[in-house]
Amino acid sequence: MLEKRWITFRDGRQVCPLGQGTYQMGRRRKEEIQALRRGIDLGLTLIDTAEMYDTEELVGEAVRPCREKAFIVSKVLPGNASYEGTKRACERSLQRLGTDYIDLYLLHWIGRHPFSETVRAMVELQQEGKIRLWGMSNLDVADMEHILSLPHGEDCAANQVLYNLRDRGIEYDLIPWSEAHHIPVMAYTPLGEGRLRSHKTLMEIARRHDATPTQVMLAWVMRTANVIAIPKASSLAHVEENARSLEFSLTAEDWREIDETFPPPTRKIRLAGW
Repeated sequence: MLEKRWITFRDGRQVCPLGQGTYQMGRRRKEEIQALRRGIDLGLTLIDTAEMYDTEELVGEAVRPCREKAFIVSKVLPGNASYEGTKRACERSLQRLGTDYIDLYLLHWIGRHPFSETVRAMVELQQEGKIRLWGMSNLDVADMEHILSLPHGEDCAANQVLYNLRDRGIEYDLIPWSEAHHIPVMAYTPLGEGRLRSHKTLMEIARRHDATPTQVMLAWVMRTANVIAIPKASSLAHVEENARSLEFSLTAEDWREIDETFPPPTRKIRLAGW
């Protein structure tokens, strides 16, 4: 087992760099709840949901026996992200989750409401103890600069964006910018929706490590100290497979082969995602 490493947020709290996503879950509720609880037991305490996902109640039920261990992330839809709308949306999420607070509350993506309204609401929700931290999702460098320029904007705690072997654009500037500003990046769809599991390069690297292509992809995403991967794991087998990605490191040879097969960006690329 590698020495355990952590992602540290602005308030000093730490989480494992591997979390659990819940997008498109809810079809096999009992099995999914078992998987989320098993993930928490394995140290994957960050669980990502959103009002859009219709999984907040599922997450709330899963963490009920161990709420103090879980780090819940949820999101407000941009259409609801006015000052008053953000506060109402948070109250609804709290009710669905069955908890008194959300650990990290994000704006899901850019909408019509000014960032200033959303941030003001987030700050007040934080002061009221209804959220512990707040952040953004699907924002590129220029918009993150705007956030930091707002009153209390320097308290922005995270940015959740699309990142996987086929979507490496954020490496050009967003990851370095985020590291410089001590803002963790949360990588959604880190497995590229599973389309790469049979890729010959990944299969060969996995063979060398007695691992699986899934574990190789997750280890690659988490190679950067400021990045959290949040793959979906709706079964015990999947969450246990994901967790084993924490048990090895890729070598310089592995990195070279991956870069040759999935080249890093050499120019600014428009942010992918929502």
